[in-house]
Amino acid sequence: MTAPFGPLTPDFILTAVEASGLRCDGRLLTLNSYENRVYQVGIEDAAPLIAKFYRPGRWSDEAILEEHAFLAELAEAEIPAVPALEINGKTLHEHEGFRIALFERRGGRAPELDDPEVLTWLGRFLGRIHAIGARQPFAHRPDLTIQNFGEQPRDELLQSPFLPPELREAWLSVVNQALDGVRRCFDRAGELPMLRLHGDVHGGNVLWTDSGPHFVDFDDARNGPAVQDLWMQLSGDAPAMARQFDSVLEGYEQFADFEPRSLNLVEALRTLRLIHYAGWIAKRWDDPAFPAAFSWFDTPRYWQDMILALREQVALMDESPLARQF
Repeated sequence: MTAPFGPLTPDFILTAVEASGLRCDGRLLTLNSYENRVYQVGIEDAAPLIAKFYRPGRWSDEAILEEHAFLAELAEAEIPAVPALEINGKTLHEHEGFRIALFERRGGRAPELDDPEVLTWLGRFLGRIHAIGARQPFAHRPDLTIQNFGEQPRDELLQSPFLPPELREAWLSVVNQALDGVRRCFDRAGELPMLRLHGDVHGGNVLWTDSGPHFVDFDDARNGPAVQDLWMQLSGDAPAMARQFDSVLEGYEQFADFEPRSLNLVEALRTLRLIHYAGWIAKRWDDPAFPAAFSWFDTPRYWQDMILALREQVALMDESPLARQF
């Protein structure tokens, strides 16, 4: 199978950016990204820009434009998310089969998530993002569901060549137990509002400066429960996570309501992320960047570790330790 980003030579990238009407100065820096390809591109007589080349076939044009519209809404509300630049009346550009968006360059460092003040600050901005996100749902982007984050990747992994035959039965058994646990968590949580989310608020997607955070890479934006954007700020044992979550909520609830029942989803969403992550790597294995970066994926040790991690998640979901802290 042809590598999806094979044509992206330096000359191709610079030509694609110049096709939007800009003049590049020849400087080009590859930035860390696996799902898409992202570059810092030097612009003549101006600050460098960030060029994002979307993975072919992943999103429709309509879904990408929804991402851009959400970013524009946030920027208009003075929320520190980086919007796609409008050039010649459009934010989405095309060059020889690739969809491209351009962004201002914004620097920063990873947030210190062990600092309560940082967590409260993050909570305030996440509350503001969710207040905007609750205005209307995405129409062309999917919901976060047990089916598309758990059952679908499970089924795809079973059909893949990566799961070692000697571990197949044990892996399938524990995944099914884990998904049963996820369903119980969702049942305990009950019906929750679905809103437009960032979708992947880990430390790498929050850049911190002396002026506070700004949020990048809304590529995984989708409809889902608010807690999906909150739980990745938490780590450690249940008391530690409870303290961290208290700091996040101190800021969050200044701008958005939080439904305590959604705490039942924290470990369920962590479990779905484990399964979805494995399915994502398997699905992208034809991209040469993936075997190079995730060489451990194609080893029995990875699947053994995943079995152990999912067994731990089964126990954590049944205990609902964080929910008991509130």
